[in-house]
Amino acid sequence: MRINFKNLTVQVLIAIVIGIMIGQFFPAFGIELKMFGDIFIKMVKMVIAPIVFFTIVVGFAGMGSMKKIGRIGGKALLYFEIITTFAMAIGVAVAYLVKPGSGIDISKVADKASDVDKYTTQAAETQHSFVDFLQSIVPDNAIAAMSGGAMLPVLFFSVLFGLALSSLGEKGKPVVQLFELINEVFFKLVAIIMRFSPIAAGGAMAYTIGKFGIDSLFSLGKMMAATYMTMFLFIFIVLGLVAKFYNFSIIKMIKFIKDEILLVLGTSSSESALPRLMQRLEQYGCSKPVVGLVVPTGYSFNLDGTSIYLSMASIFIAQAYGIELTWIQILTFFGILMLTSKGAAGVTGSGFITLAATLTAIPGTPIPVEGIALLLGVDRFMSEARAITNLIGNSVATIVIAKSEKQFNVPSAASNEALAVERHGVHTESGSVA
Repeated sequence: MRINFKNLTVQVLIAIVIGIMIGQFFPAFGIELKMFGDIFIKMVKMVIAPIVFFTIVVGFAGMGSMKKIGRIGGKALLYFEIITTFAMAIGVAVAYLVKPGSGIDISKVADKASDVDKYTTQAAETQHSFVDFLQSIVPDNAIAAMSGGAMLPVLFFSVLFGLALSSLGEKGKPVVQLFELINEVFFKLVAIIMRFSPIAAGGAMAYTIGKFGIDSLFSLGKMMAATYMTMFLFIFIVLGLVAKFYNFSIIKMIKFIKDEILLVLGTSSSESALPRLMQRLEQYGCSKPVVGLVVPTGYSFNLDGTSIYLSMASIFIAQAYGIELTWIQILTFFGILMLTSKGAAGVTGSGFITLAATLTAIPGTPIPVEGIALLLGVDRFMSEARAITNLIGNSVATIVIAKSEKQFNVPSAASNEALAVERHGVHTESGSVA
C-alpha cells in the first residue's frame, strides 16, 4: 500500500499533527497561526451564499411545483425537531448518569469573569422574540440577503426567485442554463479554496493547542469524555437506526464524506465544509433541489451536536454548583433550548453565546451564567465534536428527505470510480490507494 501525499485527506491529517506539535512546543507561534484558519473560513463564507442561491434556484426551477417544495420543507423541519429533541434528551440522560460536573472546583469561575462577560453581552444582543425571528427571515433587499451572513434570508430569497423563474417556463430556460454554468464556476472556486484547507486546519489546530494547551484536556476530561461518548452514541445508534430504516449505511456515508469531516476537525467549523458537503451529497445520490433546501436549512435548524453540548453543559454547570433541578425546570429548559439552539452559527464560539442566552432566558432556574467560565478551556476541543456531529446529522437528514421524496439515485460503480480519480488521483488498477 502506497500513501498518496496528493490526497487531501492525507494532507489535512499531516497538517493537523504538525499543528498539534507546533502548538505544544511553540505555543506563542501556534497562536499566531490562527489567522490561516480565519482566512480560510472567510474564503469559504465568501462563496456559501452564491452557491446556496444558484443551487436552490436551478433545482426549484426544474421542480416547478410549490406543493413539492412545501412538502420537502415541511418534512425537513419535522425531522429536524424530532432528531434534535432526541439529541437533547440523550445529552441530559448521559449528564445525569455520568455526573461530569460533580467535584469540579468552582473557584476558577471568579478568575475568568471577564472572559464570560463578552459571551453574556453577545447573548443579550442576540435574544429576540418569535416575531423578530420571523421578520429576520425576510431580507431588507436581495443584496443584504447575500452579504448579511445569515442563511435563512438567503434561503427565503432563493426559493422565491426559483419559483418566479420556474413560472416563466420556456422563456426562463436561458437564465436557468446561465445559472447552472455560474454554479459550476463557484464549485470550481471551492476546489481552488480547498487547496488551502490543510494549511488552515494545521493553523487552527496550532492555535487551539497553543492557546489552551493539551493540559486543559485533562482538567475537564470527564466532561469532554462524556460529551464525545454521547455524540458517538447519537451518531451510531440514533442516526444509525434512522439510516438503517431508510436502507443506507451510516458507516459508508461517513466514509464518503471523510474529507469534509477532517476539514471540520481541523477548523472547528461545520460552515467550512458546507459548499463541499452540498456537492458530495449530490454525488452520493440526492437530488439538487433536496440538497439545496435541506442542507442550508439544517445548518440553522438541525444542530444535533450543538443540542447535545448545550444540554450537557447546562447540567454540568448545575452539578458543579450543587444545584438539583426539578423535572419542571428541566422541561422548561428543554423548551427554551429548542428555540435558542436554532440558528446558532456553525462557527467556533457560537456554542458559548447560545449557552449564555439559554441560561439567562430560563425563568426561576438557578443555573448561574458565570458557570460557563468552567468550560472556557475545553470549549474549543468540544467545538470540533459539535461541528462534526452537526455535519453528519445534516448529511443523514438530506439523504432521508431525498429517499422519502423518491429523489435519490444510487450512483453507478463507474461514476464512483471516476469520482475517486477526480478527487484523489486513486488508480484502482495499479493498486495504489489514498
